[in-house]
Amino acid sequence: MPLGEAAVLGAFKASKREAAAHWLERPLPGPGSLIPGRCREEEEPAGEPSLCEDFGEAAAAALALPAGRAGPHAVAWAALGPRGGRAGHEPRRLREREREGRMLLSLVLHTYSMRYVLPAALMLGAAPTYVVAWGAWRLLAALLLPARLYHRVDDRFYTLYQSMVLFFFENYTGVQIFIYGDLPKTKENVIYISNHQCTVDWIVADMLAIRQNALGHVRYVLKDGLKWLPLYGWYFSQHGGVYVKRSARFNEKTMRNKLEAQMKVNTPMYLVIFPEGTRYNPELPKVIADSQAYADKEGLAILQHVLTPRVKATHVAVNLMKTYLDAVYDVTVAYEGTVDQNGKRKEAPSMTDFLCKECPRIHIYVDRIELKDIPEEQMYMRRWLHERFEIKDKLLIEFYDSKDPKRRNKFPGKCVYSKLSLKKTLPSFLFLSGLTVSMLLTESGRKLYVKTWIYGTLLGCLWVSIKA
Repeated sequence: MPLGEAAVLGAFKASKREAAAHWLERPLPGPGSLIPGRCREEEEPAGEPSLCEDFGEAAAAALALPAGRAGPHAVAWAALGPRGGRAGHEPRRLREREREGRMLLSLVLHTYSMRYVLPAALMLGAAPTYVVAWGAWRLLAALLLPARLYHRVDDRFYTLYQSMVLFFFENYTGVQIFIYGDLPKTKENVIYISNHQCTVDWIVADMLAIRQNALGHVRYVLKDGLKWLPLYGWYFSQHGGVYVKRSARFNEKTMRNKLEAQMKVNTPMYLVIFPEGTRYNPELPKVIADSQAYADKEGLAILQHVLTPRVKATHVAVNLMKTYLDAVYDVTVAYEGTVDQNGKRKEAPSMTDFLCKECPRIHIYVDRIELKDIPEEQMYMRRWLHERFEIKDKLLIEFYDSKDPKRRNKFPGKCVYSKLSLKKTLPSFLFLSGLTVSMLLTESGRKLYVKTWIYGTLLGCLWVSIKA
């Protein structure tokens, strides 16, 4: 979050939108009264922060920031500042200033929060174009070509689309990536296990894979409900993704069949698993408490910054592909800027928050584990997996809770700042955007585009229903 916005919203524990709504619903002081020492005293409800104190100090701090560092609130008040008057102006003039302030602040806040719309529209907008191109290849391969060749080209298709996604999530946002541990520079067949805290975790797997030239090999173990996503849900399965149900409803046979089909045609494997099964969110204390109670019941160590991992999907994947894999990557991810004013961890950024550039840095710790070091029996593997999450927990405690400020917001050990070159992402963005625009320029192209969204979604849902 930019420092200017943090200065204005720093007094609030609520979310950005709630805080903005809170102030927009209340009468604002005249801009002249924002100058500390010239505030007009107003009666505030008990327990509420003073308008003069909060806006006076926050705006002063925001406006003192260098150009380009102030958030939308600072911009709004800076625009109003020269037009403000001294405290004590007549009520009519004050009301006019209040209306102007409310309108401008609302406009700036709205514009700021909508920075994700264009990237999201371009990524989603390219989906029908991608499905048409991929569908043509799928049909051709099914009729004439061997399965191995189909999967090889499918990986190229997937690389094309995900490179465009990374253009927005990494190049556009300007997020800085710091990698710790031992990530190989060359591609491998691996299982990737990670802590799970937000939807951006999926993108982080892409960020590592593209640095190994393995982006097209990424396949996910996903919760079952995601198969209903329009176009995407069906395609993820076609690309080798595995949909699983939680706990007792987990279908081991389905997962085995899916992975065996991939190995049969020698498909490269970068299988991403989130063993926690659901996201760790500090704002959902019941989920955390239930997870800790389960660990206590099973005689396992209680974890603070991750949930208790479930072993079934990891056990099936590791044992089935033990001779097929090169290693297991144990990945720990931390998003900088996810701590509130009191030093407490808060919710990790969603995809929309991330595209609004609210995460300045991502820290990724990679531990490469040899297959021979992983036990085969499920009972022993469960303990091994929990021990790996204990290590993650210690890393995250150091990251978020260290009493030494110099050790906070970083993992221990040497790190490498890794910047993704535009050469790896921009061509994909330009190609898919150009293809989509050319499709939309003709009447027949527009009809095909719309029909792909509608019928592609319906047929995809029908297909996953039959498979289920």
